[in-house]
Amino acid sequence: MKSLLALAALLFLSLAHAQPYPAKPIRIIVPYAPGGTSDILARQIGPRLTEAWGQPVVVENKPGANGNVGADFVVKSAPDGYTLLLTDLGGLVISASVYPKLPFDPSKDFSPVAMVSYSPHVLAVHPSVKANNVKELIALAKANPGKLNFAISGIGGAPQLAGIEFAQRTGVNWTYIPYKGGSDAVAAVVAGQADVLFNGMLATWPSVQGGRLKAMAISSAQRMPSAPDTPTVAEQGLPGFETGSFQGVVGPAGVPRETLLKLNSQLVKTLGTDEMKERFAKQGTEVRTGTPESLGQWLSTEQAKWARVVKESGAKFD
Repeated sequence: MKSLLALAALLFLSLAHAQPYPAKPIRIIVPYAPGGTSDILARQIGPRLTEAWGQPVVVENKPGANGNVGADFVVKSAPDGYTLLLTDLGGLVISASVYPKLPFDPSKDFSPVAMVSYSPHVLAVHPSVKANNVKELIALAKANPGKLNFAISGIGGAPQLAGIEFAQRTGVNWTYIPYKGGSDAVAAVVAGQADVLFNGMLATWPSVQGGRLKAMAISSAQRMPSAPDTPTVAEQGLPGFETGSFQGVVGPAGVPRETLLKLNSQLVKTLGTDEMKERFAKQGTEVRTGTPESLGQWLSTEQAKWARVVKESGAKFD
């Protein structure tokens, strides 16, 4: 009898394994608090994947340690394509340079699936800050060294590194105040608890449009069509300055290539629709996709770039 039960269980597992992907619900882990760029994107993409596959795609927020708690959860998940991480890729590659005791290796412990989007950072201030452009903000910061509070979405994340690069190139000095995510950082500046921030345009622009924040610049190479009157950082005296929120999807290392390609294909198809492109554009974000291999190469290049920035800055992140 026991042998029959064991055989039946083995047969069930074999049949389940043979089912085409996806054969059960998929979890998208967002490693930040609700309301930030990654969370907004995941909740726009998830329902469309559910519709395409006929399987529930559930978004779960697991914030902590600037995204590392959620990332570690995914690393330790089964590499079967049913647990994915949608995150700010900049934060993922920067982690290796600012957290010497990470519980995972960002360059080895993930399976790249696809890039999703690029949203430039907005350099914004509380309306009471007496500056209306980058030049005036630099002058104000230099006249008050260390007195401007710079809100960041977490220690060592892409927004802080944008602030560090800006400070390196301009000679300003401000005090970094960490929050639990981009939405909390925005809320802090809106409330006047902090003075200035770099943060993803998708999560920040509504507060600019509502007059709750004052935009100094955006960090893209060219002006954004959704904000044509807002100049870039580069055109205000810092040529080549380009930072932002590069969002993408990865899984734990070891996801079968066939599953990766199916995930990639559907994401590219979903994001390539006119409806999604227009939706993203209105929010100050542009769709950016590609192959798993191109994402892997991007991650490697960016990790090297930000390692140099961190080393040259001499910044400490403990």
